[in-house]
Amino acid sequence: MEAAIDRALEQLASGKTEWASLSVDRKLQYLESLRAGVAHYADVWVEAALDGKRIPRDSPLAGEEWISGPYAVLLAIQAIKKTLEAVSSGADPLAGTSIRTRVGGQVVVRVYPGDIFDRVLLNGYRAEVWMQDGVTPANVRDHMASFYKRSNPVGQVGLILGAGNISSIPLLDVLTKMFNEGQVAVVKMNPINDYLGVIFEQISADLINDGFLRFVYGGGDVGAYLTNHELVDTLHMTGSADTYHQIVFGGGEAGADRRARNEPVMTKPFTSELGGVGPTFVVPGPWTDADLAYQAEHLATQKFHNAGFNCIASQVLVLPDGWAGSDRLVDELRRTIRSVPEREAFYPGADERQQAAVAKHLHAEILSSGPVPRTLITDVDHRGKDEYAFTTEFFGGVYATTKLGTRNPAEFVQAAVAFANDKLTGTLGAQFLIHPKTLQRLGPVLDDAIASLNYGNIGINSWTGVGYLLPTATWGAYPGHTHDDIGSGIGTVHNALMFDFPEKTVVHAPFHPFPRALWNGQFHLSPKPPWFVTHRRAHTVGKRLTRFAAEPGWRHMPGILGAALRS
Repeated sequence: MEAAIDRALEQLASGKTEWASLSVDRKLQYLESLRAGVAHYADVWVEAALDGKRIPRDSPLAGEEWISGPYAVLLAIQAIKKTLEAVSSGADPLAGTSIRTRVGGQVVVRVYPGDIFDRVLLNGYRAEVWMQDGVTPANVRDHMASFYKRSNPVGQVGLILGAGNISSIPLLDVLTKMFNEGQVAVVKMNPINDYLGVIFEQISADLINDGFLRFVYGGGDVGAYLTNHELVDTLHMTGSADTYHQIVFGGGEAGADRRARNEPVMTKPFTSELGGVGPTFVVPGPWTDADLAYQAEHLATQKFHNAGFNCIASQVLVLPDGWAGSDRLVDELRRTIRSVPEREAFYPGADERQQAAVAKHLHAEILSSGPVPRTLITDVDHRGKDEYAFTTEFFGGVYATTKLGTRNPAEFVQAAVAFANDKLTGTLGAQFLIHPKTLQRLGPVLDDAIASLNYGNIGINSWTGVGYLLPTATWGAYPGHTHDDIGSGIGTVHNALMFDFPEKTVVHAPFHPFPRALWNGQFHLSPKPPWFVTHRRAHTVGKRLTRFAAEPGWRHMPGILGAALRS
């Protein structure tokens, strides 16, 4: 094993300077090869994922594997190609993009929609990247694609420790490390989904054959050997903070002591995406019965997409105390959870995590049968210290609710931000659900709340999983974590526009679906999204979206929109 890894790393090390200095036009050719590979192997990829997660191929749940698998990677490839084409030609990568400056000077760049297809497929959606201090409208372009502005870039070998939950993560990390940061890459596949490795190798054949990319397999021993290898220059991982701390400080009591003293044994540059406890804030407003039912489906999706094994899953539903809709929404959520078909808990340890949550919250409700039953924990005291639901990521089908003591929308928004920043572990993603009339009345209060919320991805009537999907958005924790206080990680991935100093991505979406939106004065054409766990045609929409992303064109639109509307 070690000899094979040594050979792979030696080949990568011998090619890292060549890759770093390779022309943009040549890298565009590799991106085109990747696009063709994903398009060719998309069916095989999805079939393998469905088998691995034990999802029937004719189930609407298959849509999850299309959309969060090859579709996400194809979108990213096309977006990176567009940025590199601008770099190559000297064009403005932000041409046609809206840039605004908040009160106080923070720069906000609208990154979605980008073209007419975006406006059709996610009509009514928009995404913005909010920048860190020091970025101005005058210099924002100076802080983009910085790797390609170096006269003599230094080559590096980057190790990617792959994720076991969402199938697109390893290839999306490859795209970031290789094309945004100019590193050659070795990907250590997670044993949970390493069956995808042979497919990824076929997709990436040109990069592998030319000595710029390798995939390796094995357990923790292989990971340990790689992370400490002298030929590995940088690391990136998707996973848990515990794994991160073990790599950086070592295991056991000695590792804990080193962490307390901030004396890492691993000092290589190390970026990470580590999840956390994600909140969804329900802002009080004039919700109808239809609104409550629809948003209950939305909440069930935020929790139970991919059987709950998402770092960006909503874990704590934050409700206003005294608002009549709070208990009614929880009733609708309970009913929706019970109506969603059972599925396999494919990720190891789900039963132990569910049992631990129930043991810590004795009033937990069991809402389904099976070895890992879906669980709802209501009315966790928001004033409690170190509540398990607030400090420990469940990573599975367990959802908690809490109530804040105000039903005034502006006061609730401000209290929700303070609660999340102060009480919840992690800084990856948070969502607001806000009726459009309430949104209008809030005015700058919401903008200020977004600015104050210390999360890297924020959704307004959108699950932040959409921020993962949109390649021009950034994906990662709120900046400022350190190795001994890692939170949800360090650095960003995706980021097809290659911003140097993003702070957060904010995704806005419609509150009402089409056509009900028209009856409520909202003019957009987006029906129930195909990533909803209640979408009856998600498998058809997902497959058709992937065909479109492989070769964009209007001929795909009737089939996509027709299936989406028959949700």
